[in-house]
Amino acid sequence: MGKISAVISAYNEEKHIERCLKSLGFADEIVVVDNSSTDKTVSIASKYTNKIFTQKNNPKEIDIQKNFGFERSTNEWILSIDADEEVSGELAQEIKQILSAKPSSIASINGFWIPRKNYIFGKWIKNNTGWYPDYQLRFFRRERGKYESRKVHEDLSLEGETEKLTQHLIHHNYDSIDQYVKKILIYAPNEAEALISNGYEFSFFDVIRFPLSDFLSWFFARKGYKDGFYGLVLSIMQAFYHFLVFAFIWEKKGFKDYEGDEFIKETEKEFKKAGKEITFWLTKEKLDSIKNPITRNISKITSKFH
Repeated sequence: MGKISAVISAYNEEKHIERCLKSLGFADEIVVVDNSSTDKTVSIASKYTNKIFTQKNNPKEIDIQKNFGFERSTNEWILSIDADEEVSGELAQEIKQILSAKPSSIASINGFWIPRKNYIFGKWIKNNTGWYPDYQLRFFRRERGKYESRKVHEDLSLEGETEKLTQHLIHHNYDSIDQYVKKILIYAPNEAEALISNGYEFSFFDVIRFPLSDFLSWFFARKGYKDGFYGLVLSIMQAFYHFLVFAFIWEKKGFKDYEGDEFIKETEKEFKKAGKEITFWLTKEKLDSIKNPITRNISKITSKFH
């Protein structure tokens, strides 16, 4: 039977890490990498494992720093998990079944994608396709996977074939608005830098287009509205994130200015475009919600005259 090392990278996670560690009882080894926490993270982790390693915290390289823990694990398989996540009992059982199978049955598979349930402000966001099933490549052969990109929240780089599991990681994503804002203040400047390095050409009116595009994507295209008011608030917050991305780009461009009559005219055009896009999506989703095909076709025809 193959053995598994669960690897956690944590920074000031005293609120979450014990719940995570308790869910890892099925693992043969638990490796905790502490990124110089100043709270009780290490003392809590020490109750569950003596394999605790410390490194300097670098918020701009959250994922690539996880390689430090992978290198210190000793088993063939790694389960990479964050301190604010936990393994469901069903997922633990599924992983054990995989590792107890004949080696030849998974000889060509080097990694598994795990669906993840995101709980935000206490609720499972289950209807928005941006938040669920949210597959994560977290279970893999130690010699075949590592993080290579220095961008935040990039997928693991893996050699070879992968498959999908059916049971879930549980992600206690955001507990408060304050936590959300603090995190996006880490991610937004990183994305701004990445866009600039990839040749982004500055446009003043991306200050409207960036957040609008993100809101339409999360609320309409990804069906965020099906999560009700949570879906609306989260979609607006995602839009705010992309507003901040643009704002950091603007800052890096030296706070360029634009004013005068042309500025007012162009701003008016952008807001009119935005209104048309929102109206289009509202109409589309209303029509898609009509089950009767005849009624739907009649509604499509009448909507063209409004």
